[in-house]
Amino acid sequence: MDILDAIILGIIQGLTEFLPVSSSGHLEIAKAILGDDSLPKDSLLFTVILHFATALSTIVIFRKDIGIILKGLFQFKWNEELQFSLKIILSMLPATFIGLFYEEELEKLFGGNVLFVGAMLIITAMLLLLADLSKRTLKNVSFSNALVIGISQAIAMLPGISRSGATISTSVMLGNDKSKAARFSFLMVVPLILGKVAKDILGGEISIASANFTPLLIGFLAAFISGLFACNLMIKLVRKSKLKYFSIYCAVVGTIAIAFSLLN
Repeated sequence: MDILDAIILGIIQGLTEFLPVSSSGHLEIAKAILGDDSLPKDSLLFTVILHFATALSTIVIFRKDIGIILKGLFQFKWNEELQFSLKIILSMLPATFIGLFYEEELEKLFGGNVLFVGAMLIITAMLLLLADLSKRTLKNVSFSNALVIGISQAIAMLPGISRSGATISTSVMLGNDKSKAARFSFLMVVPLILGKVAKDILGGEISIASANFTPLLIGFLAAFISGLFACNLMIKLVRKSKLKYFSIYCAVVGTIAIAFSLLN
């Protein structure tokens, strides 16, 4: 993998992790278009590095909220902080279950299946459009909402289904405040990403012995910086009900991906 590929993939990951357009779907499409034979060999390590970079950007932006979550967990008082912490944990359960018991089946879908990715992007477009049409409320995420949002996050493990798009759309369609929906969506994924990184490293699935660290570092920085930008932008866009534009984008990219797959 050369430096240019690392920059492109890092920016794609940073932008699409937060913008509701599916980071995994875009990475699969990018890999198929770039056609770099060295990419599959470094794919897992590079993907882990990029996800860690976007998790770090989330931690930086939501550092105060994360402090509140940790405070709630260690206070052991039935207050708003502890309840929010428990909702985050509850939302993680469906994706954790899928990751632990169906990881191999899931990874089979990440093999450059551009046709599948295109179809999932069309579904993401429909979700975003429905969310954009939802009425504005000031409702907080409830415990039952957290579980349903968690299920949508588990479904979004499919390449082409936007994680932020699915979770924010589900939360908004459940009647929750749009800003709070975005905040909850971004915070609920941080423990999962860090857990996945730790699992891959400790489980010996990632080998760094022959890794080229220059593209990894460049990709990490590109994903981290673009992630900071995209996360802040997404919060503002959700608040202003601008999801329909992303719906159109996903529909267009999904259609192009399907056409690309059928013509190749």
